[in-house]
Amino acid sequence: MISTASARVSMDDPSLAHLLYGLMTAFPLFFLPTLLGLVINLAHKPLSESPVIQSHLRWQRHSIIGFTILSIVGFLLSPLWVSVSIYVVATLWFCHRIIKGWLSLTEGTAV
Repeated sequence: MISTASARVSMDDPSLAHLLYGLMTAFPLFFLPTLLGLVINLAHKPLSESPVIQSHLRWQRHSIIGFTILSIVGFLLSPLWVSVSIYVVATLWFCHRIIKGWLSLTEGTAV
């Protein structure tokens, strides 16, 4: 007899969080992978059981939303030097959040 039930992936498995960090690193090329990562993150929000994975999903959500808000503010400001300054700060802040989060996920600690 063939079983059609699919095995559920344990939420202690950090592979989803690694995938989402990987999508976040693609932001310089296109912003779409980062938004796709946010959608996947929001879809898996209620499924997470591990506090470490929960903290990383929350960290990723806040990082993507913060970067989006800073990018929109940078786009709306009229002087070019202010706009570029905000983009640079937003990019450096976002890169810091990706690196810090991914390193702590590799170590198995919460952020």
